[in-house]
Amino acid sequence: MNIVMIGTGYVGLVTGTCLAESGNEVCCVDIDEGKIERLRRGEIPIYEPGLAELVQHNTRSGRLTFTTKAAEVVPQAKCVFIAVGTPQSDTGAADLSGLWKVVETLAPLLPRDVIVVIKSTVPVGTNRAVANRLKELTGREIDVASNPEFLKEGCAIDDFTKPDRVVVGVTRPEAAAVLHELYDPFLRTENPFLAMGLESAEMTKYVANCLLATKISFINEMANLCERVGADINEVRRGIGHDQRIGFAFLFPGVGYGGSCFPKDVRALMDVAQRHDLQPRILAAVDEVNNAQKQVLYRKLSAHFEGKLQGRLIAVWGLAFKPRTDDIREAPALSLIDALLASGAKLRVHDPIAMDNVRKLYGDRLTYCEKHHDALDGAEALVIVTEWAEFRNPNFDLMKKKLKQPVIFDGRNLYEPARMKELGFRYSGIGLESH
Repeated sequence: MNIVMIGTGYVGLVTGTCLAESGNEVCCVDIDEGKIERLRRGEIPIYEPGLAELVQHNTRSGRLTFTTKAAEVVPQAKCVFIAVGTPQSDTGAADLSGLWKVVETLAPLLPRDVIVVIKSTVPVGTNRAVANRLKELTGREIDVASNPEFLKEGCAIDDFTKPDRVVVGVTRPEAAAVLHELYDPFLRTENPFLAMGLESAEMTKYVANCLLATKISFINEMANLCERVGADINEVRRGIGHDQRIGFAFLFPGVGYGGSCFPKDVRALMDVAQRHDLQPRILAAVDEVNNAQKQVLYRKLSAHFEGKLQGRLIAVWGLAFKPRTDDIREAPALSLIDALLASGAKLRVHDPIAMDNVRKLYGDRLTYCEKHHDALDGAEALVIVTEWAEFRNPNFDLMKKKLKQPVIFDGRNLYEPARMKELGFRYSGIGLESH
């Protein structure tokens, strides 16, 4: 099938590459000429395990191409995917200005029988509004389909090629049939292809992310309560997770969620509710709890040092909002860094992938360490913010030698408190009794 992908960001590049891998002819379009040239050379602008190899393989095969000239490729397309960013605006709503600009550009180029597939996360009603606008601009009915993405950064290739389900919103069964054919190579294990109405598909994306965010905020609030009452959140989590109605997914306590999806989507759905005269009380609480949880490590540090952080050297492990990505958007580590710098602390930081992005924000206000153990040199405490694999089984003897004080504040509960006590560390996790 001849596919055009508008936008070569995270979603567009992963989607286009995986569709090319299954045999389609895919051309990815972007207005950034420098980015397109880098992609043609096989240089990937984002960090995603396995993506570079797939891009290079499909580029060599000729199935995956890149251009800035939509007019040269759109008229031959069977499906035109729109995968441009919809960032949060000042009001909390999704900013659709980029999407509408693409719609206006595409209208005169679209062939008959094309399907315009909106992959971007958009508020309810957007797909129908796009269809109406395209009819105004072209004088004919054009199929517009909603196809929300459910990719997790760090394992996006697996998520696309082995999906739990594929969701499409359509107005005609013929459009659903074309998209079913496109996704059929990825549904060999009987995972469902779910065709539904446009508004239902749009809501499915938001509801999924908001429910997962709710689970995270809930377990974090329960973890904070466990600390107050002397319970162990890990034991509680096991106690509830074996209940099949609850399960274990997204019930790991920590320092709050970040990234490009959960924070933005929670606030965007709040905006949708408010515009329809509903008060999103649960969503508002989820957002409030998450913002507060991003400060939990700073509160623990401040309490430990009795509010005297001026001039103290603190080591920070983990800067990305999650492991296996360099994405620092709304990362909890940034909230911690901002608070510590404002208190006059000095920071030595390490992340396997995300340090360049952090350096662009903070410059020489931080000391950047290529090896995680080097961040400990002379530090009065270590703070762990992101659960990278290399942090899970470190050399504790070396850590004690490097740290000025054997103090660890663990935002991801990587270690067993009893063992840390035996090793001579003062250890504080999330929802655990401090040792």
